[in-house]
Amino acid sequence: MRRWILTFVLLLAGFSFWRVQIAAAVDCATNDVDVISECIKSLQHDLELSRKATTPLESEIKKLDSRIKSLQTSINAAVARQKALEKSIADREVKIAEHYVILAKKTEELYKKLRQRSVLAEILSKVGSGLSREIGYQSIASNFDRQLIIGFSNEILNLETDKKNLEDQKAKLAILQESLNKQAAFFKGEVAKAKAYQSDLSGKIAVLSARQQEILGEKQGTFSTSVGDVPLADDPNSRPDYDPGFRPAFAAFSFGAPHFKGMSQYGAFGRAKAGQSAEQILKAYYGDGVSIRRDYPTDTKIKVSGYGSFDLESYTKRIYEMPGSWADEGGMEALKAQAIAARSYALAYTDEGRGGSICVTQACQVFKNAEKGGKWNEAVDATRGWVMVANGKPFKSMYASTSGGFQFSYTDSYSGSSTPSLWDTPSGRGGWTGQAFEKTAGSPWFYKGWYKSGSNATCGRNNPWLNSEEMADILNAWTVLVKNNQSDDRIVPLGGCSGGNPYSMSDLRSKASGMGGGYGSVSNVSVTSYSEGGYTASVHFNTDKGGVDMSGDDFKKAFNLRAPGWISLKSRLFNIEKK
Repeated sequence: MRRWILTFVLLLAGFSFWRVQIAAAVDCATNDVDVISECIKSLQHDLELSRKATTPLESEIKKLDSRIKSLQTSINAAVARQKALEKSIADREVKIAEHYVILAKKTEELYKKLRQRSVLAEILSKVGSGLSREIGYQSIASNFDRQLIIGFSNEILNLETDKKNLEDQKAKLAILQESLNKQAAFFKGEVAKAKAYQSDLSGKIAVLSARQQEILGEKQGTFSTSVGDVPLADDPNSRPDYDPGFRPAFAAFSFGAPHFKGMSQYGAFGRAKAGQSAEQILKAYYGDGVSIRRDYPTDTKIKVSGYGSFDLESYTKRIYEMPGSWADEGGMEALKAQAIAARSYALAYTDEGRGGSICVTQACQVFKNAEKGGKWNEAVDATRGWVMVANGKPFKSMYASTSGGFQFSYTDSYSGSSTPSLWDTPSGRGGWTGQAFEKTAGSPWFYKGWYKSGSNATCGRNNPWLNSEEMADILNAWTVLVKNNQSDDRIVPLGGCSGGNPYSMSDLRSKASGMGGGYGSVSNVSVTSYSEGGYTASVHFNTDKGGVDMSGDDFKKAFNLRAPGWISLKSRLFNIEKK
């Protein structure tokens, strides 16, 4: 026991020394990526040492707790036996008292008879031995009673001895239990300190490793998602028919971009061109739990951040979320649906004007302090006072540019109504992708290879295509991060635009080779299945080490953490092309 205590104290002293050494050697608050990487390594080393030190102590605590519980059981049993003995002693003392009274009475009677012996001598001689026999019987009975009392008394003495022994045993057990409690309390206190130290180290590591999460956020869609005033400009280099000039070439193409909930604006455009009314469009995306109220008070005031208050219709005419030109291409009903959705969203967001202000960016709805005019104003006027409601409240109608052909369900916390999940085609899953409304509407985000940041930075790459070694590098990242479930802050994109200290492809290959990976090349890839739930279910790769299968989500995670530059997947629903 003392050896464990000494070892633990020495280790804690060592941790304190190491922390001083780190602080003296480097400044972990620096922006130098290499220094931060070294800090992470040092902290991880300290964390591992601390965990190794506390493991045997935690085992010792478990043993002590087990012994303490066993002792408590023994003490409880001793107390129970003591109580039983006390009851037995009390019962037998009562019996002795009863027999003693009887014996005393019999003795008194016998004494009186013996005193009368001389007077009755003549009578005794006449009656023979009858009276003598009676007196003899009484004497025998008295002797029996005496022996019975003596036996009870001896038994009580034995019980009293057992009782004293039990009390001594209980006292010894209590002393031992107190000693073990003190030892356990000490160990628990020291382990608690070590755990606090480990928690502190883990927190520091998490902060220093947060850059990986930032990279995922930047690659997975922290950018605006609605159409805005004009259609999105297409990028020929992001199309699948772009030729990167090398073979084999691989590119991951996303169907749509976040957030895949509520109304697809391009889907609404496609539905309008197919002859659907605004009511039908809204019903398709928001479900049967929503109805359209056509007489909502238009004088309701909407507070707009930075611009004051506007009545409901004036506010809606200043929303810039869908091109007015769509009306001339058969999309007037889409504009009407958008106007109704914009009103509904604003009312739910502001608690029907009673709450706070609504923001003016695509984080809420794009608002400008001037009426948009043209076909948009016509759509607003045509739907004056029309608001989607559910359970008597305005429905918070989410919408975005393009979902890729599948809409995920969501529940509006304001009204309590939920939207359906659906394949956004005329014939459900069977119509995807060829008949998808977004595709027939010509959305440039329906099927796109993303290689730019939200600010259009390219990090030196002008297309989303990877060569064979680069795709193999993604598989090596998957081997470490997913297959072996290891955290490694050096698995970040190559190219220098994401910061960090990324492994070279050869270094990552070497690391993965000891974990069942170490892929050097990929010769072919195919998406083997899509889920009915609207995401890529599984992907298969042919590599220099044989076939490799993984889930779509696992590939997306590794791809977005390691793909070079700003190449990324925006959706769980994706395909991988090969040239």
